[in-house]
Amino acid sequence: MNAMPAPLTQPRTFSHLTPRYVVNRTRQMVYERAHPDDPWLTPAAVKLVSTLLRPADRGAEFGSGRSTLWFAARVAALTSVEHDERWHESLTATLKDRGLGNVEYILAPEDQPMERGGESAYARAALALPDASIDFALVDGHYRDYSAKFIMPKIKPGGMLIIDNVNWYLPCQSRSPNSRTAALGPATPVWAAVWRELAGWRTIWTSSGVWDTAIFIKPGEGSLEHADSHVRDQARA
Repeated sequence: MNAMPAPLTQPRTFSHLTPRYVVNRTRQMVYERAHPDDPWLTPAAVKLVSTLLRPADRGAEFGSGRSTLWFAARVAALTSVEHDERWHESLTATLKDRGLGNVEYILAPEDQPMERGGESAYARAALALPDASIDFALVDGHYRDYSAKFIMPKIKPGGMLIIDNVNWYLPCQSRSPNSRTAALGPATPVWAAVWRELAGWRTIWTSSGVWDTAIFIKPGEGSLEHADSHVRDQARA
């Protein structure tokens, strides 16, 4: 649903309620009111991803909602995985009403505890995709560590892996609440394995001061050139 679930690996605290956070949160709320159709990613990530997407792209997402409608209106095909039956039913109707028939919308209810996410139908939906067959993937739902692990081989060289609320799972220097430090390390052993593999990917880390979204560019022939050309075009616009 592209909502912001509470971090699973750290206790809830209120130390983030600083003047800086209040300003960042207010700025985020103003942005959301002005852009009601944008995905719940950081504003910087939305802007960058919109420049990198191409009409012929094929993608996948784990967690559906605003992003589903936003991607479907911009790309050729999208596979979307959702765990909530009522939300799946509601969004299916919205997709039909908007004439967006390019979404393979998979309902995969929560069937495993989080620590056994590798056995879940939700995360394993990625395994049905051929390797190097999609141009982007968004991880923003359940079983995020296994969803990221399983979808990475399915992304083409030069393609994007977008992880929302990434500061909750991977070590960083973010000032957003509940961010993981280098001392804490990745949130789970699976995240640790994902983090090691991502060390070879180009990283574009964005933060709203409320939460973070990271865009990882898969290495391969033409990958940096593709991303850089879009960034340069955006800078000139």
